[in-house]
Amino acid sequence: MTPEFDLIARYFTRPQQNTDLGIGDDAALITVPPGHQLAISADMLVAGTHFFADANPYGIGWKSLAVNVSDMAAMGAEARWATLAIALPEIKEAWLAEFSRGFFDCAERFGVSLIGGDTTRGPLTISVQIMGVVPQQLALTRSGAKAGDDIWVSGPLGTAALALAAMQGRYPLTPDTLAECSVALHQPQPRAALGLALRQIAHSAIDISDGLLADLGHILKASQLGADIRFADIPLSPITRQHVADTAVQGMVLAGGDDYELCFTASPAKRDQIAALGRQLGLSLAVIGQTRIQAGVDVYDADDTRLEIKKSGFDHFI
Repeated sequence: MTPEFDLIARYFTRPQQNTDLGIGDDAALITVPPGHQLAISADMLVAGTHFFADANPYGIGWKSLAVNVSDMAAMGAEARWATLAIALPEIKEAWLAEFSRGFFDCAERFGVSLIGGDTTRGPLTISVQIMGVVPQQLALTRSGAKAGDDIWVSGPLGTAALALAAMQGRYPLTPDTLAECSVALHQPQPRAALGLALRQIAHSAIDISDGLLADLGHILKASQLGADIRFADIPLSPITRQHVADTAVQGMVLAGGDDYELCFTASPAKRDQIAALGRQLGLSLAVIGQTRIQAGVDVYDADDTRLEIKKSGFDHFI
């Protein structure tokens, strides 16, 4: 067996579910249940851009799949299958063992089978394609928001961005505080159950990967709407709340990214139903504003002062 196929056999071959034919042939075979559509998404993680090259490989493995599961959640789709293409500068057995452990821990947690992929030599790059199923006509999209909708987020924002800023030396945190924040950055928790529950409740949805304002902006553009946001209503972790008086941290909350919470819109008539759903799932769901006909986004402080927005989110080419 060549080193490449030995690597695949040792680290990336596991029992598979919901799969007619998995790893071992030129292509996998899957069957989509009757009355469902196939939802497909892909994400690429590059060392030095999406994670530090010396980051914990377990966290890299978890996150590489989790960000894709989050995309499925935002569509109201049930994640089922994934492929993994990975470029490695060299084969490091200990690194691969921890990376694959993180990847498959996430896969087991969310019911995803790895059904194929590729390996090659090159700068450390991880590319995951994920596939899921959603009943026909029930997928959540970005274009369904309606004027006057409540704007919700599924949990605290800004914690991962705070951790990244500290790791880059842009914001001071104690080692213990940084370690606590880093969990949000390295092991995001996709809101898969929430995405499924919102299918016939929410009008639109997106996951927050590049920052609240940037990703909400995608919903607003697709739905031809604007929004008013109340900063004080955005849920924060206890650590982020301790620092939120700093305008730099306010920017992390609004535009930092890497939160992987869901942002969704729904009729105000659904408010009690959604709040009950949050309690059922143990999530701090919060209404942070409303959509409006007028284009643009305005963010207001607790005293109704409009905040100056300098950056809306992460851009790979800026």
